[in-house]
Amino acid sequence: MKPIQTYSVVPKLPKNLKPLWDLAFNFWFSWNDKVEALFSRIDARRWRESDGNPVAFINAMSQQELTDLSNDQLFLDRLGETHAELVGYLGKTVSAVEFKAREDGQPVVAYFSFEFGIAPALPIYSGGLGILAGDHLKSASDLNLPLVGVGLCYQQGYFRQYLTPDAWQNERYPVYDFEQMPLTLVSDEQGHPVRFGVEFQGQDVQVQLWKAAVGRVALYLMDTNIAENPSEFRQLTTRLYGGDLEMRLKQEILLGIGGVKALAALGLTPSVIHMNEGHSAFAGLERIRVFMKHKGLPLEAAMELTASSCVFTTHTPVPAGNDRFPPDLMQRFFEPYARDMGLAFKVFLALGREDPRDDAEHFCMTVLALRLSRFNNGVSRLHGKVSRKMWERVWPQFPLEDVPIGAVTNGVHQPTWVADEMALLYDRFLGGNWREDPDCGRVWRNADTIPDAELWRTHERLRERLVGFVRQRLRDELLARGARHKDIEAADDVLDPQALTIGFARRFATYKRANLLLRDKDRLMKLISDPARPVQFVFAGKAHPRDNEGKRLIQELVQLCRSVDCRNKMVFLPDYDMECATYMVQGCDVWLNTPRVPLEACGTSGMKAMANGVLHVSTLDGWWAEAYRRDNSLGWAIGQGEIYDDPEHQDFVESQTLYTLLESDIVPEFYERGHGGLPRSWTRRMKRALLELGPVFNAHRMVEDYARQAYIPASENFRTLAADGFAKARELAEWRMEMMTRWGGTAVRSVQAREAAGRLFVGEAVDVVCEVNLNGIAPEHVSVEIYAGPLDHEGTFTARKAKAMEPAGNTSDGWLRYAGMLKPGEPGRFGFTIRILPRHPNLLDPRSLGLIRWA
Repeated sequence: MKPIQTYSVVPKLPKNLKPLWDLAFNFWFSWNDKVEALFSRIDARRWRESDGNPVAFINAMSQQELTDLSNDQLFLDRLGETHAELVGYLGKTVSAVEFKAREDGQPVVAYFSFEFGIAPALPIYSGGLGILAGDHLKSASDLNLPLVGVGLCYQQGYFRQYLTPDAWQNERYPVYDFEQMPLTLVSDEQGHPVRFGVEFQGQDVQVQLWKAAVGRVALYLMDTNIAENPSEFRQLTTRLYGGDLEMRLKQEILLGIGGVKALAALGLTPSVIHMNEGHSAFAGLERIRVFMKHKGLPLEAAMELTASSCVFTTHTPVPAGNDRFPPDLMQRFFEPYARDMGLAFKVFLALGREDPRDDAEHFCMTVLALRLSRFNNGVSRLHGKVSRKMWERVWPQFPLEDVPIGAVTNGVHQPTWVADEMALLYDRFLGGNWREDPDCGRVWRNADTIPDAELWRTHERLRERLVGFVRQRLRDELLARGARHKDIEAADDVLDPQALTIGFARRFATYKRANLLLRDKDRLMKLISDPARPVQFVFAGKAHPRDNEGKRLIQELVQLCRSVDCRNKMVFLPDYDMECATYMVQGCDVWLNTPRVPLEACGTSGMKAMANGVLHVSTLDGWWAEAYRRDNSLGWAIGQGEIYDDPEHQDFVESQTLYTLLESDIVPEFYERGHGGLPRSWTRRMKRALLELGPVFNAHRMVEDYARQAYIPASENFRTLAADGFAKARELAEWRMEMMTRWGGTAVRSVQAREAAGRLFVGEAVDVVCEVNLNGIAPEHVSVEIYAGPLDHEGTFTARKAKAMEPAGNTSDGWLRYAGMLKPGEPGRFGFTIRILPRHPNLLDPRSLGLIRWA
């Protein structure tokens, strides 16, 4: 028996409590401790049990409780102050980054992501990618950028982890009620849900939208769990990273194509699309189709307009992390779509292939995103370099260093991750600007003024709080497993609130090497059993449900943690989530990261820990490769960033290096105490790390980098190409076709430079001339350049600079003569060559066409 009609019954708030709804339905509460304090003041136990979800908290209150609260004047005063702060925040009109010709009420940027980690109250994230996306939205809100988020609303989210008695990871999938979460179903002016259709193999699937307010930024989440949809399509938004390859393809169609349709249904017209990882690459295809169908643009013009206004961020240097689909699966879903775009299906598939001529190659979402964006980046400097190597086949004509993939190093939203106690300390000594302007070096220079005693005592309180959290979570896990009463009581004895505490928390992929510490158990036992200088470890993390090797790592680690010798000194926290991460990055003394170089794209958990004064120990991978100082003044490095041919040997060498670091440097320095029991050397490192790294590795800096390096140029280029009925877009497309047609006939000959017996002095000028055949291409549409720099022992450029040459007349047979000059800046082997690149005033990056001619 099912009801013929359903209702959502919510408490009727007295008028003077209505501001509670405003606070509850804006995720601003997730980085504003005053809101949490306000709800906790009502009922601290219930607030904890609500998992920080203010909507569920309010809905659990009785009418009598609300009436009593409405008569509490002290509470009403606090409510009024907090609500006024929210209203003031939302009313801010000044933006940290100004966009030209910004249309009121319209976003400039649409940020697409498969997952978003905003707060535990919205569990649609799995790990670093989603948390990064959430921090991106929060900083965009703080900076008042005209940005909107687009994602999927998963009813079961990512799995919750629990361990069997033999320590094997199992998964459970709670069903979430969106109406009990800080989400609003998007409706039109008549109060009807906004819906639109997305086609899957000829089947029209209806989609509705939920809105999450993230400060000033709106996040729209698509949901197919609608009664009108067939069951197989209702499942599309059930689980994050669930199902088989076909389910993944359907979800990515929904995110990309459906996301563009969602923006249209909402009446939003962003000029820039930011694809956060390749999952959303189909958004570029749908933009092309829309420009063709609704603006009358030819395919080439639509592609240029789309690519010139798309930004793509790749997040993984691991090949398995880049989605690939077999041609037959793509044909089932995309052959009619390609035909609608006027593309032969083979040409369509070529958009997603590293080698467009290989008919057997699978369709890669990362390759599609790279081809449909003129702004491509990795998430750290090292990851940018690794990405250029991974995807150099997409631009086979270019040297590795010239592959058009840059880097914008990730950052973290510090107001979210910095502990309340540490935030109060920063407020006193850094000033409130650390929240509003965290990428300002002048603000963080004041970290030196924090008294050692206050910094250390604050940190000690956070360690004690972490120990209390660990004990409670272990008790809850043991109760859920039906453990013996004696074992449950023993959970209250794990860890020592005064001992050196080392944290390791991340996805249990094999390359992250959670078991590196276990390779020499004798040295490990010696470390944790020293009564004079105790050391303890807190581990957490999940393995992918289909990653049995990762599950075996967890099992090995947990079994060791449960052993008699280790159970009070080593703890594995099950069900790693944002709440657990918060306690760990705030309360550990050392944050440990052991990825096999160069497989860690960034590693933002270390940044969160650093922002709380936690010192970092890591291989030189991801962000630590650019943050680490050789004098160890900010933290420690495991190795020197070497890349080994033998992974087994690498693991052995780096495990020994880690033990030596712990035994000889880290543990002795932590327990080296001066007057008042203060570790003066340790606190100096804490403050030095805050001073140097705080203003750099934060999400405000990251978002401003994206704005200045990508969003603004992409937006301005869109406006230019779209003006006057897309005249410039059509012109650029015609020019591109001419380049493709004529480029094969270009050539360089007769390169001459002054002979100097093979020797030059530093700074000595060398005149270079050459002759060029442009095959009918106008000279203003090419750049002829000297490509010069120092060489290694194999004659390969180790660095290079390109300097433009100028026309210097014609030859008798119609070739053009060009002249230029080079000056070697340093002693050593030095060389040069000549290259020709296409040039157009509306072409953002000449490398994007893949056309180049070398002498």
